[in-house]
Formats: sequence, structure tokens, C-alpha cells
Amino acid sequence: MSGIAHHLVKRSIDAGRESYRSGAFARDGEDNKPFGHPHAVAIALVLTSIVWFIAMSAVQYIYGGVVATLTMIETPTATAVKVDPVSDEADAPLLFGDDKKSTTTEPELFFIKTKPITSKIRTTIKHLVAEAGPWSRLRGLQVAMVYHFAHQMLLQVLTGLFGHSMIPQSLAAIATAVILCRLQMLWTHVVISSPSEKKWYRRFPTIQQGKKIILPTAVWAIAEQAAIYIPVTLFFAFDLEGYASNAGNFNNLSPMQQKSIMLASLAVLMSGLVTAALVVLPANVTLKRVQASLLSEENDTIVPFDRTFGGKVQPEVVGGTGVVSMLDAWKTFDWAARFRLVGLYAKIFAIHVATCILFISLAVFEVRMINGDYILY
Repeated sequence: MSGIAHHLVKRSIDAGRESYRSGAFARDGEDNKPFGHPHAVAIALVLTSIVWFIAMSAVQYIYGGVVATLTMIETPTATAVKVDPVSDEADAPLLFGDDKKSTTTEPELFFIKTKPITSKIRTTIKHLVAEAGPWSRLRGLQVAMVYHFAHQMLLQVLTGLFGHSMIPQSLAAIATAVILCRLQMLWTHVVISSPSEKKWYRRFPTIQQGKKIILPTAVWAIAEQAAIYIPVTLFFAFDLEGYASNAGNFNNLSPMQQKSIMLASLAVLMSGLVTAALVVLPANVTLKRVQASLLSEENDTIVPFDRTFGGKVQPEVVGGTGVVSMLDAWKTFDWAARFRLVGLYAKIFAIHVATCILFISLAVFEVRMINGDYILY
């Protein structure tokens, strides 16, 4: 979504520049003399695009990163309530000396599940602020910046070694993710744990822990590449390239052919969405939960989290593996949590759309305020 915003603002700036050079905003009787302040328009649009990019990035990191990760690992707690039985017998013995024998009934114990903290974005943010302060919304940001910088640098190197065609680029992306798996796990641990006095670089997972997440990291990276290349492959298989690059080719088709091209385009879009929902999302959840299972015992989690995954994980000190398996990581993520996560992503998408509408409207308003209504003609 941020890439779309950047593209729209860039197109707006380019269009304004071309119009300025061609004298599209000239006053009546003044040929090729631009009307208004095109330089001011360019500055306003650039500043607006920067704020737009920051806003979109903040939404994606806070809600799509921090809140989503907490949603993936939270285990809803249950409160035990003890209820003493009440006798319904009208002739229940009132005195200890009564001839009738008193019957004793064991008290009943009920467990009431509490509402998950991550059930709403507002409650999640409120909990984070209460537990770790106002800057907790951006927890793990330093690690994320280091990770993305290292990811880009390493990806460039591996792409140069493997090649720039489709398959070598995919292999380079998968290898990059696996090599940096410990750094990515560190980000997850910083996000899900309570505030610690240790600096983030002193909490780096061990090499042994890194070995345990190589497979789930590779599966997640492969899933992400599938979500990219399945739609791309269908795009070229349906021969949509010519219509995307030149709208005139589409306009020259018959109505039946146009309908076929539209259906093919819809199939390409749906293939990406289905792959993301059925492959990438489970792989990402599984990876995050496997990473969370390796969190050090000395660190508490900021949201309720069952380290045993329902008794499926045993600590290494008692002969267990100390890490949840990929299958158990996904199976213990129940349907209520899955619907909660999908709902969160739907809210994030709505926030992105609202942010785009807001900033596009702001950009149009700025241009009209500076150049007047002539910009619309």
C-alpha cells in the first residue's frame, strides 16, 4: 500500500511538472506563461508524500508487526470460580443433633475464559502502554531497522551471485531469510517479552536456537516467494503484459475478449490473495510461534503465553526438545485466534485505505489552494 502511495504522488508531481513546462496553467492571453506557483506545489506534494509514507509505515509496523505478532502468540487465560452447592431439600437438617444424616456435596469449580487482550487493537495498545510505556507501540523498531538493512544488503549480494532471473532471485531471497533467521527471531523476542534491562543486542539467540528455526524460516520464505511468483506466472501465461503496458490494446478488443481479459486479471489477483491467506499466513504464524517457544525462561511475555503449548513442549532440562514442532505450533493456534488474526488484517487494510484517501484528498486540496481551480481544467 505504501508503494501505491509513493507511485501516485510521483505521478502527481510528474504531471504537474509537465503541465508547468507546457504552459497548461497559462492565464488568458498569456501564452506559455504558467499560472500559480508550480515550485510551491512540488514542495507541498513532496512534503505530503513524506508524511504519507511515514504514516503508512507506522500503521504497518505497529498494527501489522507488533500487534499481529502478539495476536499470533497470545494464549487466552481462564479464571477459576469456586461455587458452593445449595441444598434444595425442604427438610435439610438444621442442627447437628438431628437424626437425619447430613449429605455433603463437593463444591464445583468452573473455568471462565477471559477475553484476549489482542481481541481489539485499542485494548492491545492500551495494554502495551500500561505495561511498557508510550513508546511500546514501536517496540523492536531498532532490531527491525537493522534486520531490513542487513536483508537488503545480503539480498543484493546473493542476487549478484545467483543471477537476476526469476528462480535465482527466489533462491537468493530464501537464502537471505535463512541466514538472518536469528536476527528475525531476536525481533520476535523483543516484541513479545516484557521490558528488559538488557540491550537488545545482548539478547541475541544462540546458534543452537538458530538451528531449530531454519526449517520454519525456509518454509515461510518459500511461501512468500510462492505468493509473488504464482500471480506473476499466471500474468504472463494469460498474456496480460501487452494490455497492462498499453491500454489501447485492450480498447481494440471485442466485448467478449475484454470480458475474458478481465476474468483473467481477476484470476491473477485472486491467486495472490488465496496463496497469501492459505499458505503465507499459516507459515508466518507457525514461524512466530516456534520462535516464541524459544524465548528464554528469564524473560516474561507481555501478553499471556503458554510456553508448553498445551503440554506438547518439554524443557531441555527434563529431556525435552525445548521447542514446539511446526505442526503443533499451528494446531495449537485455535480457530478463535485465527479469526481474530484475520479480523486484525482486515482492520489494517481498512486503515491503509482510509489513510490513502485522506492524503490524496490533502494533496488535491494543497494544489487547489496554491494554484487555484485552474488545476482541474
